[in-house]
Amino acid sequence: MNNPGNLTGRLLHNLTIKVTHAQLKKGYSGWNRMLETPTFNRLYFIDKGEGKVIINGVAYFPKPGQLMIMPAGSIQTTETSINDPYTRYFCHFDADIGEWPLFHSANQLYICNVPNPDSVRDIFTQMIDHFQKDDILSIMRNQAILLNLIAICLESSENSNSDFMNDFIHTRDQGKLTKVLHYIDQWLSKPMEIEELAELAHLHPNYFIPYFKKFMGVTPMHYVQLKRMEHAKRQLSYSDFGISEIAEQVGMELAHFSKSFKKTMGLSPSAYRNSTK
Repeated sequence: MNNPGNLTGRLLHNLTIKVTHAQLKKGYSGWNRMLETPTFNRLYFIDKGEGKVIINGVAYFPKPGQLMIMPAGSIQTTETSINDPYTRYFCHFDADIGEWPLFHSANQLYICNVPNPDSVRDIFTQMIDHFQKDDILSIMRNQAILLNLIAICLESSENSNSDFMNDFIHTRDQGKLTKVLHYIDQWLSKPMEIEELAELAHLHPNYFIPYFKKFMGVTPMHYVQLKRMEHAKRQLSYSDFGISEIAEQVGMELAHFSKSFKKTMGLSPSAYRNSTK
């Protein structure tokens, strides 16, 4: 998580996920597919059987006890043995950071041997049960379950989780955001204009604003304001700096800082400090 500018952590703050289908399926039917390009991601746990998966022209032979993620938009062919068909727990899911998919369609299959197959089987059983209920708490629990399964798969995959995020960043040139986010962190105490931030990303301001919002979920200047308020909250809670000093640290006049902080937090800076001591 500690890459330059902490881009990975910031991007993951904007991760949204949703389970759109969950099921346990046995047998030959429903598995053999040719050259599909689904708009959703597939997450499978292979319990029994044998077969083959081809993702973007690369062949894999998933075995019992393996977990795998098939990225949305990839070209997928799946085959299983008639005599020993797969028994598989699976879900379909959406996962996006801002407006961009978490798993890029050009990537290959994410596959791993899970350290505890019985645990993953139980986790999938819970997901299927929650999916059938479809109430708000079940939806929330399934989001947590899905994140856990994705983490297990990436953690145990041949591709490390850092490689996975590097693929995400560099495939779409999100790396240019690293410089922008680092600059914002370093210069919270000075005035910032959209033009200087856009220049760091080598984009015209008219293109930079929607580009930034796609990844970060807010406009650049809104993000700057949020970072200033985050810094102020930390200083109010954990330091002895005076409120005027904290206002200076975030590049704001005292009156404007107090007004902005109260608008954001619903409390004045002094009241917030008192509430956290």
